Amino acid sequence: MLFFASAPAGSGSGFFTVIYIAVIAAMFYFLFLRPNKKQKQERAALMNSLSVGDEIFTAGGILGSITRIKEHTVWVRISEKCEIELLKTSIGGRNTQREVPEPEIKE
Repeated sequence: MLFFASAPAGSGSGFFTVIYIAVIAAMFYFLFLRPNKKQKQERAALMNSLSVGDEIFTAGGILGSITRIKEHTVWVRISEKCEIELLKTSIGGRNTQREVPEPEIKE
C-alpha cells in the first residue's frame, strides 16, 4: 500500500484559491477593461469637440474638412466640388498634418 502525504481538505487551500482568482480578476481588469474604458472616453471627447473647419480622416482613409454638423452625422468636403455626409462614428480622428506626404520611391 502506498500512502500519499497530502494536506487535509480544509487546511487553507481555499485561501490560495481565492487569492488566485482575485489576482486573475485584477489582471483581467487592468489589461482589458481599463484601457477599453479609457479609449471610449477619448473617443467621446473627440466626437463632442468636433467643429466646422476641422480637418479629419475617416476610418476608410478619406481626408477632408467638416462643413456642417448634425446630431449623428457630419458633412465633409473632400474636394472643391464634392461633399459627403458621414456618420460621426466613421471618423477616425483629426488630421494633424495639413498635407499628406508623398511616398519615397527608391530606384
